[in-house]
Amino acid sequence: MPGGRLTYEERQDIARGLADGLTYTEIAKRLERPVSTITREVIRNGGGGYQAERAHHETGVRARRSKATAPRPAPVATDEHGRDPETIRKLEENFTAMLVDTGLSRTTARVLASMYTTDSGSLTAAELVQRLQVSPASISKAVGQLEQQKLIRRERDPRRRRDRYVIDGDIWYQSWMASAHKNTLLANVAHSGAEALGPTTAAGARLKNMGQLLEHLGNDMIRAAERWRDAFGDR
Repeated sequence: MPGGRLTYEERQDIARGLADGLTYTEIAKRLERPVSTITREVIRNGGGGYQAERAHHETGVRARRSKATAPRPAPVATDEHGRDPETIRKLEENFTAMLVDTGLSRTTARVLASMYTTDSGSLTAAELVQRLQVSPASISKAVGQLEQQKLIRRERDPRRRRDRYVIDGDIWYQSWMASAHKNTLLANVAHSGAEALGPTTAAGARLKNMGQLLEHLGNDMIRAAERWRDAFGDR
């Protein structure tokens, strides 16, 4: 049942869904489970090599081991703002799961989630390595992908002679506008292709329709972003 532990039958459904090429969101909807539950289940139990029987067995082993070694509950330690670290951890985990489902790799999603939930909005590569417990190479690849999508930017810290990665308040606006620009460029290519092939031919008509759609979507995206900036950009 939603909210409880996954059953063996549900794990079989997950395995079938992955084999059929379904996304985590589609599998979660089918099982009436949170997407984060499906994401954690798959990642913890083999990722692309997920097997229902093995996952069910390993989950039982982990549960018994955790019960046998669990220490006595300690007083909850909060940060300087009085926030519960466990609550923040769960927030990062759920945020990461959502980002993974949009197509980001897990490490890239974890980097972005960490930066969003850090008050400074700024971390060095070394700090990310320590925070996420992954290799420097993994962090380098992740920040490169995020920079390319304009979701973070790089700043030089002259005091420490190292780069800092910064997340701005309007990064989604910038990323959205970059996507709109790409749609416009692709629309132009499609229009040129339609003219070259002949707009009355099957291939030309296909490219013409593609160009019209992308041009329309790109313009709508730009107008929507500008309306948001006018209404909320200065807050």
